[in-house]
Amino acid sequence: MLSACCHLFFILHPQMAFMRLGSKSDAFHREGQTWNCTTGLPSDVTVKVGEASFFLHKFPLLSRSGLLKKLIADFSNEDGSNCVLQLHDVPGGDKTFELVTKFCYGVKIEVTASNVVSLRCAAEYLTMDENYGERNLIARTEAFLNEVFSNWSDSIKALQTCEEVKSYAEELHIVSRCIDSLAMKACSDPNMFNRHVEGHDCSKNSAQDPALWNGISSGTKSPPPGDDWWHEDLSSLNLHLYKRLILSIEAKGMKPENVASSLIHYIRRFIPLMTRQASSNDKNGVNQGTTTNSTISEADQKPLLEEIMGLLPNKKGVTPSKYLLRLLRTAMILHASPSCIENLEKRIGSQLDQAELVDLLIPNMGYSVETLYDIDCIQRIIDHFMSIYQSATASTSPCITEEEPLIVGTNALAPMTVVANLMDAYLAEVAQDVNLKLPKFQALASAIPDYARPLDDGLYHAIDIYLKAHPWLVDSEREQFCRLMNCQKLSLEASSHAAQNERLPLRVIVQVLFFEQLRLRTSISSWLYVSENLENLQNPSGNLGLPRNNGTGQLDPTQGAENLRDLVSELEKECSCIRSELRKLAKTKKSWSIFPKIFCRKNS
Repeated sequence: MLSACCHLFFILHPQMAFMRLGSKSDAFHREGQTWNCTTGLPSDVTVKVGEASFFLHKFPLLSRSGLLKKLIADFSNEDGSNCVLQLHDVPGGDKTFELVTKFCYGVKIEVTASNVVSLRCAAEYLTMDENYGERNLIARTEAFLNEVFSNWSDSIKALQTCEEVKSYAEELHIVSRCIDSLAMKACSDPNMFNRHVEGHDCSKNSAQDPALWNGISSGTKSPPPGDDWWHEDLSSLNLHLYKRLILSIEAKGMKPENVASSLIHYIRRFIPLMTRQASSNDKNGVNQGTTTNSTISEADQKPLLEEIMGLLPNKKGVTPSKYLLRLLRTAMILHASPSCIENLEKRIGSQLDQAELVDLLIPNMGYSVETLYDIDCIQRIIDHFMSIYQSATASTSPCITEEEPLIVGTNALAPMTVVANLMDAYLAEVAQDVNLKLPKFQALASAIPDYARPLDDGLYHAIDIYLKAHPWLVDSEREQFCRLMNCQKLSLEASSHAAQNERLPLRVIVQVLFFEQLRLRTSISSWLYVSENLENLQNPSGNLGLPRNNGTGQLDPTQGAENLRDLVSELEKECSCIRSELRKLAKTKKSWSIFPKIFCRKNS
């Protein structure tokens, strides 16, 4: 009857599973660290658990516990004093032993998910099996544990309490059973089992929510939980239990994306640096994620981060690049092991095309801070990226003529083009640092091959910013520096800006103007070629589209001459406009007058 009653309570109250044992009223009172039984009979046995003392009676104890029966029988009291037992190793300490004592006396107790593990371990320790009374504490707690394992939130609570009685819970396989139950639930539909929603109280809602009538919802159902519904509950576990549980969840077929998401959620709860946006003033960062009250000491944050890194799935793209970069930045601040940092750099390099500029701006954490940002770290990341993608894009040279290889090469080149634009933006950001040496800038810029950049506008912008922030560079250094960009790959807007840029060497400006003139000339030639082909298509006879007389089919010389004059006039106007634009570009430089001298030197 009792087990049926307990089961009834569990079904009616899935969020608060409990089991009531005993029927007598409480016959114990506490005075400091002393517990006395108020049955009216003098105490004949004293049990000491830690600093607490329990003044009890032999018969209720030995009738339920094999260990207490043996200890009482072995105790010799030649002086006639009461039996005194030392039980300092009882699982759960004095709080659990208090519940065990009340069970032995038949006093009402309430077994919950928070105390059933310690009670089960204490019952095993005290040998409270069926040999010492029917439906003893071992059987009762074991039955209730099975009920607890059918409920998600109660299983979480039970697993948390296993840490208090770790060795006993491991020996009784309570930890492994609880982990296996939680892992199965995490990989299944949460609507198929009892799952407590944090902050949701059915009893309160039934009285306050107008959508509920007699406890039955008459409104719309709550939205279904997402794939991350279990992340918050798991983050309440300590690292040892969380690691075992997440490995079990992964082994049962959980998607790597969900595993990685849970690991990131866990580390963000305990390491506040993970919730701060990367900036040069990183120590003053503001939390962007959920506020955490579970921050651990800095000494414990480092091993936690290294453990989480070892659990992250290796599959590319599973962990977003922004979180990998935050992990890297946090690892540097916490001085994680070199292997951990190297692992992170390689992971980031393999998916660098998914990163964002703000996350790449990692402050320099070195002891000798030369630059504002960690340029060497980004150099290693880009080198790893190139080691992966350069072989795939080696066949994407301009000499490719077959259609299929060209399509394959274009697809392989896409990530590299994204990274090229990302690196140009990064260079523009770090170029403002006056301590950034020219060789480091050049090494980072030249790490991306020329064919990966459709346009060099971004690189030109970064070069211009660097020249502005480093005005002391001599002409030879400026000329060598500007060789990083290809003047032929500047857009019209960038070319116009470069032609008037006094920070650029004259040789570079001449190249810009020359290639711009060449581009205009090519455009005119192409336009004339297209126009001629269109006229030939419209007039297969090759008579340049001269109109014919109405109805006769013969040419009209007067109208044909007028059309030719109009066409020539338009071409002359276009050429005149082009010459005018070139003159304007030439006049923008005061030193344009030395142009003839340059050509004279070349001719000589």
